[in-house]
Amino acid sequence: MVLRALKKMINIALPKGRLGEKAYGLFEAAGFECPSIREESRKLIFENPEKGVRYFWVKPSDVVIYVERGAADIGIAGKDIILEYSPDIYELLDLGMGKCRMAVAGKKDFVDMRDRTLRVATKFPNIAKEYYNKQSREIDIIKLNGSIELAPILGLSDVIVDIVETGKTLLENDLEPKADIVDISARLVANKVSHKFKNAEINDICVKLEEMLSTSKK
Repeated sequence: MVLRALKKMINIALPKGRLGEKAYGLFEAAGFECPSIREESRKLIFENPEKGVRYFWVKPSDVVIYVERGAADIGIAGKDIILEYSPDIYELLDLGMGKCRMAVAGKKDFVDMRDRTLRVATKFPNIAKEYYNKQSREIDIIKLNGSIELAPILGLSDVIVDIVETGKTLLENDLEPKADIVDISARLVANKVSHKFKNAEINDICVKLEEMLSTSKK
């Protein structure tokens, strides 16, 4: 009797929301489908042993934590999260989805005179600090968790550092981009130990995802 070797299960952390759903669609198209994930359910974990994949939904900012600590072998994380938390993981592939940019924004009439400490409101204090450190600019970070655009309007900050997609929200609140910091998109990331011991399985996923991305660009 010939025994078939069991596939090593690859645990995949997907960010909840539109980005995660779009990313799963890419995995599905690449041949790593898991039909139960499409069903109406409150479940958080879905697996297809035949394909060797197990998916689970997590908060977008937590994906890199699951991957770094080995609860997930691979995951989908925004470049903003990777830059902000600097996790000890491998960045394998730019998926080219969820494109936006990290930018400095402020009131249209604001001019940074550099004669006093600049007040910066943001959800991304580490990205903001690194950006202004390179300019040798003294700043006061105001860490907020939402409605960042309110800060300069109400005089809480001079500028904000935040993700900008179309710029419509800024415009509607009489704000404008002042400087772009970095382009953002979704990345396939991997746990370093998993990448060593499940290299064949992870590489197979990477190759097939790249093929799908190449096809979609044609």
